[in-house]
Amino acid sequence: MKFMVKIVIIVLLAFTSGYAGAYSRLDIDFETGAVFSGYNDIRIPNETGTDISFSKELKTDPTYFVRTKINYSINDKHNFAIFAAPLRLNANGKVNKPVFFEGVEFPANVQLKGKYRFDSYRFTYRYDFHPSERLMFGIGITAKIRDAAIGIEDNMTKSEKLNTGFVPLINFRGEWMPFGKIGLLLDGDALAAPQGRAEDVLIAIRFRITKDISLKLGYRILEGGADAGSVYSFTLVHYIVFGSIVSF
Repeated sequence: MKFMVKIVIIVLLAFTSGYAGAYSRLDIDFETGAVFSGYNDIRIPNETGTDISFSKELKTDPTYFVRTKINYSINDKHNFAIFAAPLRLNANGKVNKPVFFEGVEFPANVQLKGKYRFDSYRFTYRYDFHPSERLMFGIGITAKIRDAAIGIEDNMTKSEKLNTGFVPLINFRGEWMPFGKIGLLLDGDALAAPQGRAEDVLIAIRFRITKDISLKLGYRILEGGADAGSVYSFTLVHYIVFGSIVSF
């Protein structure tokens, strides 16, 4: 994460040096709310592991989340953002079959705890087309660092698979404010490939309280996974989102 922040600062300094006197704006975008697990299907190792669902065979209770994004905009067109989105899901229950997971075999019908962690850190550049008070659409590219872990444990043994990697994504954002202070917001990152896919998309109602302060209420979907190498993992997560956007 520190490396990404350094890269952002270097890019901003290089880019803004050519825009002396240009209009700029800093937005702090904060989100919180409830998280609900959809499907969470796992097989590790991919070839020899046991298929297990953290949402059907085990039970994953709803939890809460916090996300933060800092966006720097130049002339309402060029946008640079850093984004932190941690996620923790905990599952519990018994499975009526032995579970072989990451080198460890868990007996059938014992109490299991499943832990799913998916922390995402992103740097985005986006260009906004025809920005105005009522309508805006932008598209860009996101560099995502994935810091993930999946674990299973009982009262005697535990096993965990760690996964850290880089993923490029397409970024998009649209705002439609037909009623001036109230409108719709669409914001997300997504990409699909033969090895897997990733989608993180928000649709929300945006309320402008003042020129520099807005609130948002909406739904976010996080979906994706991979069937490649030693890992099979596909997950769907639902978010009920409440957030604020403060501009400086």
